[in-house]
Amino acid sequence: MASSGLPPAIRIRDVRKVYPSPDGGTVTALELDALEIGQGEAVALVGPSGSGKTTLLHVLAGITPVSSGEVWIGADAVHSLPEPARDRLRGRQIGIVFQTFNLLAAFSALENVLIAMSMAGNQQADPRHHASDLLARVGLGDRLGHRPNQLSSGQQQRVAIARALANGPSVVLADEPTAHVDETSASAVLDLLQSECADRGATLVVSTHDPSVRARFSRVVSLSRPVVPSA
Repeated sequence: MASSGLPPAIRIRDVRKVYPSPDGGTVTALELDALEIGQGEAVALVGPSGSGKTTLLHVLAGITPVSSGEVWIGADAVHSLPEPARDRLRGRQIGIVFQTFNLLAAFSALENVLIAMSMAGNQQADPRHHASDLLARVGLGDRLGHRPNQLSSGQQQRVAIARALANGPSVVLADEPTAHVDETSASAVLDLLQSECADRGATLVVSTHDPSVRARFSRVVSLSRPVVPSA
């Protein structure tokens, strides 16, 4: 629920995402009647494979448009925005951590963060200092010039977290952020996400299959509806 006296950071009403199927029917990837997440709240998103966790995160990020319903990020009606406006909103207000990192292989850790800032039109007076400071905060101050193939999986995910935080988002969405790191790195990744978002007052939504990840969150949202094929 939303924090007392503050509007929700995330609000969903009667959302459906439907895809066409090869047989001429449709597949319902997501169906969610209502969801509110407060400003600064940290939430785990759980459910079996096919329940729509990744689809929901992509809908919240404005990557995937809904078929019907309302999606709000703060005062922005994501469901009614054209794609260029959704892209601007994502760059300005939403940080995304992907389970497969999605780092640019030809660029260093520092450059990966700087590119994300540039694409979002970040107006930091000293962007290199800002990006370097973020990487230092996630424990990579001595790895600024390293490319992804010179970093461990845990270090790559730390770069991804720094990149997600680079533009000062009000909402951070993390899709199975510990899926491809070892147990020790997974704990460190979650510590970073939770502490950095708490320090910034950012809302955090983490999807997971892992009970140990789920246990770290005081609020858990469960998606149980499977993908539904329709004639």
